[in-house]
Amino acid sequence: MQNINAFSIIDCETLMAKAYTPIRFIIENLFAPGLHILAGAPKAGKSWMALWFCLQVAKGESVWGMPVEQGTVLYLALEDNENRLQNRLITLGDDAPANLFFSTQAPQLGKGLERELENFLDKHKDTVFIVVDTLQMVRPSTFEYGYAGDYKDLAVLRLIAQRHHIAMLLIHHLRKENSDDVFHQIAGTVAIQGAVDGCFTLTEEKRGGASALLSCIGRDIAYREISLKKNESQIWEMLRDSEDGEQKKDFLPERVAEFMEGRDSFKASPTELASLLSGSSGFEISPVTLLKRLDKNRWDLKNLGFSFQSRKSNGNRTITIFRLSETKGQEGQLDGQPAGA
Repeated sequence: MQNINAFSIIDCETLMAKAYTPIRFIIENLFAPGLHILAGAPKAGKSWMALWFCLQVAKGESVWGMPVEQGTVLYLALEDNENRLQNRLITLGDDAPANLFFSTQAPQLGKGLERELENFLDKHKDTVFIVVDTLQMVRPSTFEYGYAGDYKDLAVLRLIAQRHHIAMLLIHHLRKENSDDVFHQIAGTVAIQGAVDGCFTLTEEKRGGASALLSCIGRDIAYREISLKKNESQIWEMLRDSEDGEQKKDFLPERVAEFMEGRDSFKASPTELASLLSGSSGFEISPVTLLKRLDKNRWDLKNLGFSFQSRKSNGNRTITIFRLSETKGQEGQLDGQPAGA
């Protein structure tokens, strides 16, 4: 009998030798494929924000200057009706993309929700984003309370998101009790934070006001705080982003692209490659930090048409920079292979 829980083992050397393209974000630096939760107080503007996210992704338009991956979107508006949805769409700008779908009703977890989601995803294979508004509406009244129940319910949805490489966003509530850590105010046990790939909380500066703070943390994103103000069209506009003062542009990807002009691939030791990349750029590239910087800038490298691979043999490390081909590979793997591979 096959053991479905058997280990899938890979040795460290093989792992380090693999080349991976960057994580494919649905909304860059916010939502990667996986399960996410957006929590806030009742009537804080969570649904307006989620609906705007859906519109932007369906149209392929940026969110606060961050690019999106355009595709089909499903919004389960389980606390609304079609008339209210229409009114909100008109308020947000009267856009009507044909690849944005709605449902105001859905079965609960364990009672058909999983099947309905799978059916939709099988029919719309270009789906990239699903919103469930709210999580509580799809949890059965007899669900198991406590850590185990929270984790089990969310694990089911996370598996669907991962299997189809989509971002799924659950709208949820905050507890009334204050906490030094805003994520600890998410209703339920800490299993909710543990089971999802990203946590987002929307907290108003003043109840019923137009200003709020979006706090973000996740497996694939660093902690950040985005200050927002709601305009007359009920769209949350960005005022400040904590990342703005922390991130500085790294010139390395552009330097790699310049160096690789006319080349399909190039292999060298970190010391030799760092020296060649430094060249006449006016900046010294340290061989000690070269591999970390290449890894940190995978996405920019990919956008310029390049990736890299690192190997260590007999105690000596080599780095291969190569041009990406147009062939599509497995999710998270290389989109292309180095010339001659």
